[in-house]
Amino acid sequence: MSTLAPLLEAFFTDRLLQQRHASPHTITAYRDAFRLLLAFAQQTLGKAPSALDLRDLDAPFIARFLSHLEAKRGNGAATRNARLAAVHSFFRYVALREPAHAAVIQRVLAIPHKRAEKTLVAFLTRPEVEALLAAPDQATVIGRRDHALLLLAIQTGLRVSELTQLRVEDVRLDRSGAHVRCRGKGRKERVTPLTVQTARVLRAWLKERAPSPTEPLFPSRRGDVMSRDAVERVAEKHRKSAATTCRSLTTKRVSPHVLRHTSAMLLLQADVDRSVIALWLGHESVETTEIYLHADLSIKQRAIARTAPLRVGRKRYRPADRLLAFLEAL
Repeated sequence: MSTLAPLLEAFFTDRLLQQRHASPHTITAYRDAFRLLLAFAQQTLGKAPSALDLRDLDAPFIARFLSHLEAKRGNGAATRNARLAAVHSFFRYVALREPAHAAVIQRVLAIPHKRAEKTLVAFLTRPEVEALLAAPDQATVIGRRDHALLLLAIQTGLRVSELTQLRVEDVRLDRSGAHVRCRGKGRKERVTPLTVQTARVLRAWLKERAPSPTEPLFPSRRGDVMSRDAVERVAEKHRKSAATTCRSLTTKRVSPHVLRHTSAMLLLQADVDRSVIALWLGHESVETTEIYLHADLSIKQRAIARTAPLRVGRKRYRPADRLLAFLEAL
């Protein structure tokens, strides 16, 4: 095998799995990035992936690959930067093992991330939330599952990966302190309290199923763990149904991440401190929650209402000098 193949294999098995204990999501994202990179190399260089040398992946080639992602695959700046992050991580690992290729490595590491436009986060208003939760047909088992899933997602703000991995044993429904426990991003475990309404719905859902502690809290039709795509289909299905009674949902895309944003916005509108919201959502930093401050117009409107109006007289500007008056009239 060439220089590249053993290094790439060691990067995944030694660096990511053993040293960093990377999550399955990280492994999958990095794997996909290098599958695209190797396929592009085979297409443009005419070499099989196992025949590539590290010098084939120089800075100009990586730049062409990134341009290919944007031009041919239609990837945005965020996706392009995520692929570049995987390449950078690999080359930082290689720098310690192949000092003879230091010049190639440094030029690749110098490729900058592209600045992406920052858009306002999408979220649902309270009437939209109520319409969405009323959409599932609770006369059916699947409808009751969907209702419980959507309610839990909006109330807790769990990521879709955290939501689908929940087991029955992760939910505690004691009347004195109902809560759900999950392992989130960065392998951090957190506990989120449940409202009386959410606890009541989950209690009825578990009583109906009588599952074992290790079963998924929200199983698929086959009884196994729901996929990310399945949760997205559930949200989109009930958005379409809810749009018949709440017209504003017609133009909105309701994804699991929009439900997470909605949870944050409901907390923010209830004047919950940003540090508490960061803990609630499992954010690494309080600064991450600032995106919600920009998105909520009502917070800015309340800020304006608290300020005293400026005492500004309404007078017409009149130049004191004849020459200035001439110039003003031009």
